Amino acid sequence: MITDSRMTAFINSLDHGNTPFLDRLEQQARKDRVPVIRREMQSFLKTILEIEKPGAVLEIGTAVGFSAILMAGATSPECRITTIEDYEKRIPIAQKNFRESGYADRITLLKGDAADVLKTLSDPFDFIFLDAAKAQYIRYLPELLRLMRPGSVLVSDNVLQGGDIIESHYAVERRNRTIYRRMREYLRALKDSEVLETSILPLGDGVTLSVYKSGRQ
Repeated sequence: MITDSRMTAFINSLDHGNTPFLDRLEQQARKDRVPVIRREMQSFLKTILEIEKPGAVLEIGTAVGFSAILMAGATSPECRITTIEDYEKRIPIAQKNFRESGYADRITLLKGDAADVLKTLSDPFDFIFLDAAKAQYIRYLPELLRLMRPGSVLVSDNVLQGGDIIESHYAVERRNRTIYRRMREYLRALKDSEVLETSILPLGDGVTLSVYKSGRQ
């Protein structure tokens, strides 16, 4: 968390929440210590999806399916969602949740390492949500760019590492230094990209919002 906790609590208190199914799923996930996106990130995602109105969504990092179900509920019935997960124990749980949510016909779960799975995809996506292993973001980026087109949106979650990202390399715990270095590299790649316009926002644990440029000057 990189924002004031009281301010975050106030903002979240104004939120109307989700469906009873999603609320139960979130509660169970937190009980099981499975990471799900924060309340403020949930609201942000729903807002961006309402603006973008995507026809095809890609998610990297399914976990138990919470965010995929949230995005299905925030998009039109015609929108198709593809989500990638490589943690075997969570895959059947996510699939069960998709069925029980009523969105199984709109959500396709692809199993495997995202770096490999992404290479098998060919059709472009209107919206991409990246919420997986943070040290791998920079590794995924070339394939994500290939799967985007002018107007496509890329949202990357948890990019500021609880504030560690601004610290000196030597101030970061040794076990976190690889993630620190690769995340800095990822943020720099987004900001330096000639085809992306990117904003880095101090929301939750940090989020980037990137739009594939149309080519207009």
